[in-house]
Amino acid sequence: MYFTEEHEAFRASFKDFLQKEVVPHINKWEKEGSIERFIWKKFGEMGYFGLNTPEEFGGLNLDLFYTVVFLEELQKINSGGFAAAIWAHEYLAMTHLIEEGDTFIKNKYLAPSISGEMIGCLCITEPFGGSDVAGMRSTAIKKGETYILNGSKTFITNGVFSDYLIVAAKTDPSDKHKGISLFVVDRDSKGLTATSLDKLGWKASDTGEIAFDNVEIPAKNLLGDEGKGFPYIMQHFALERLIMGVNAHARAEFSLDYAINYMKEREAFGKSLDKFQALRHKIVEMASRVDMCKEYNYSITKRLDQGQYVVKEATMSKLLSTKMADEVIYDALQMLGGYGYMEEYPMARLLRDSRLGTIGGGTSEILKEIIAKIVIDKKEYKPVM
Repeated sequence: MYFTEEHEAFRASFKDFLQKEVVPHINKWEKEGSIERFIWKKFGEMGYFGLNTPEEFGGLNLDLFYTVVFLEELQKINSGGFAAAIWAHEYLAMTHLIEEGDTFIKNKYLAPSISGEMIGCLCITEPFGGSDVAGMRSTAIKKGETYILNGSKTFITNGVFSDYLIVAAKTDPSDKHKGISLFVVDRDSKGLTATSLDKLGWKASDTGEIAFDNVEIPAKNLLGDEGKGFPYIMQHFALERLIMGVNAHARAEFSLDYAINYMKEREAFGKSLDKFQALRHKIVEMASRVDMCKEYNYSITKRLDQGQYVVKEATMSKLLSTKMADEVIYDALQMLGGYGYMEEYPMARLLRDSRLGTIGGGTSEILKEIIAKIVIDKKEYKPVM
């Protein structure tokens, strides 16, 4: 219904690429907390950073189901940090370059992002507020042909080692919603500093806290129109939340498959674990929940690919899929008993990495209120015109 032979051929080739080029380095990157630059260039050479980007800048302009395949296979190498670094570059930072960037910005930043020569990050969350985007305190005040940026951001994936930053700041501090604008900021800008944060999971990715002290941004680095940053951010949340929903069902499916294979081989009381009714029925519940979320996410991907504005559905996807993933992975670890608690098996890292799903990109509590406004209050969210 959703995947063609071309999609499946892409899945097979990408899976092979990950096993050959990425998996041998994962444990090293998990320990070091950073990903070596060579792999970004290999991703670029293979076209993986251009799946849904314009052909004129080196992209492939493919449908969103190639993205789904891409995300699913990234989750199945068991490094949420590596996966996050890759998709945060391609689907958070690059999305704003594609949608709001002019020809100058696309030539300077988008083309090398597609080729893997440059890495980007998206800076919205601040130390004093995450989900309350309109309440941000960072400012970018225009001065001649530049903007002077002051403030700080935190929990930024690729925040330390990226080459450029997509930064949201208030150009009109007196206006809560219409006063926010987006900029591309070069890493080597004077007054910009970044500090690496130590996390529970996502160890391979660098997560940074960033400070801006009178950073000068050329006016030509403004993304889109001044004052439209808030609706730009809101508009792209649908894709981000769907991505996190897809990531969730993929990592849950990986944990389920691993647990089933383990149970076939592990014996207790004279028979393999997969022959005990209580455990079999638990697996059935887990598999049913994974499949329900997966099918829902595929259907929303189809609608988004057709140009429908699916902010409610994508928000529901993230809310339910991330909760499901945490619970399924928890139960999968339990199926392995003591081995599930050992670092040489995948479940411990998987459990840690999954936990961010209900927090990043909007906490579950915030998502519930957004959905409540749509379902109960009949609020309508519309795309930027």
